[in-house]
Amino acid sequence: MDWKEVRGNWVIIPRNPIGIIHFLGGAFVATAPHITYRWLLEQLASKGYVVIATPFVNTLDHTAIAKSVLLNFDRTLERLHDSGALRKLYFPIYGLGHSMGCKLHLLIGSLFKVERAGNILISFNNYAAKEAIPLVEQFNSTLKIEFTPSPLETNKLVQERYNIRRNLLIKFSNDTIDQSAALTKILQERFDDMVTAQTLPGTHTTPLGQDIKWQTGTSFTPFDALGQWFKQEAYRDLNQLKSSILLWMNPLAPP
Repeated sequence: MDWKEVRGNWVIIPRNPIGIIHFLGGAFVATAPHITYRWLLEQLASKGYVVIATPFVNTLDHTAIAKSVLLNFDRTLERLHDSGALRKLYFPIYGLGHSMGCKLHLLIGSLFKVERAGNILISFNNYAAKEAIPLVEQFNSTLKIEFTPSPLETNKLVQERYNIRRNLLIKFSNDTIDQSAALTKILQERFDDMVTAQTLPGTHTTPLGQDIKWQTGTSFTPFDALGQWFKQEAYRDLNQLKSSILLWMNPLAPP
């Protein structure tokens, strides 16, 4: 399967699609999601999900980014339908976000009328600008620089207006900047048993794991054994993440 650029989005269309994933990445790796998240997204596509990954550049105005990425997603979906690249059948649409991408999906689900079968929110964080961007601290004594909406405003929006009922929240066991616990509480108060929270082994950067091409020589050496062990270790967390996402989207699908 090959990535194609369609109206500013990066797209993979499997042969027999069963659903659509709108992917939004983290703040500083979101400009090329088809590269930075390639392994995970291609694995999901291999199981039948159309992946539409929307690049964005981070600014302080997160509301504007949310509006822009939703517009880009809708335009790309329309183009895929109009061109015949994707049949005009009903496919469930899932939002998948990592880090800041989670906040954008939360804003989309709170500020705009969208139909989603569910959202998958990985490593959510909702820091203030001075915590998220170290340089801001130097200017904050004279200038009040903050994201729009602020962390408190974001929580309030989700509490009052977020309309995506089914949610999977994933945090990693060794992630010091994850704030999924507070979000889980907000969502469970709003939607009760429609919200699933999981803790998986890994770190904040686990979703960014890439394929490691390990070629052995003519004879298998201890160094080759070490390389294969490293590859297995690196992929254990990634594979668990992939499996958790797929199982939640389609519990009846074969593993």
